[in-house]
Amino acid sequence: MAFEDTMNSLREFDLNDLDFDNVGSWPMAVKVIVWVLLLALVLAGGYYYHIKGLQEQLAREEKREVTLKKDFEKKAFQAANLEAYRQQLKEMEESFGALVSQLPSDTEVPGLLEDITNKGLMNGLQIKSIDLRKEKAKEFYVELPIAISARGSYHDLGAFISGMAGLPRIVTLHDFKITAKGKNTNELEMSIVAKTYRYKDDEEA
Repeated sequence: MAFEDTMNSLREFDLNDLDFDNVGSWPMAVKVIVWVLLLALVLAGGYYYHIKGLQEQLAREEKREVTLKKDFEKKAFQAANLEAYRQQLKEMEESFGALVSQLPSDTEVPGLLEDITNKGLMNGLQIKSIDLRKEKAKEFYVELPIAISARGSYHDLGAFISGMAGLPRIVTLHDFKITAKGKNTNELEMSIVAKTYRYKDDEEA
């Protein structure tokens, strides 16, 4: 009967009769509906301002977790292969020492120039000039350019360049320029820059 009375009171109730200054006089059914609506608004506001923020924070933490897992896997792999890395480091140090030993010192440069001249003569070239240029200091080494001008045939020039690779010291070749005065390939002129290197000593470093 109470439910039927409530439904009847709702049917007979006119919204225009609502008195917001006297909420207590509202029918119980209207009060319940208003409470439910208020509760729904409170829950929606709580979700938007609190739960949604927590969900966004959770999503950020999940992404961070994935990144941390990848970092952990990487570090775990490195730790598992630490001994192999140490062996590689030792081999690299030995290789570096071998390379450094191939870098000439100041006192060895005249011998290097003599080797270059001999290579040219052995391959039938006429060495016109060998000029030392100004040294260029790099981070760990000093670069010494050597300008070479020579004359000979195409095959003699090729043999000379190949022979430079067989020198006991590190020499790199740059800025090739070959010219011919005529069609005679036995009268080619070549200018080239050979660069050798030496390791910086403690004072220079």
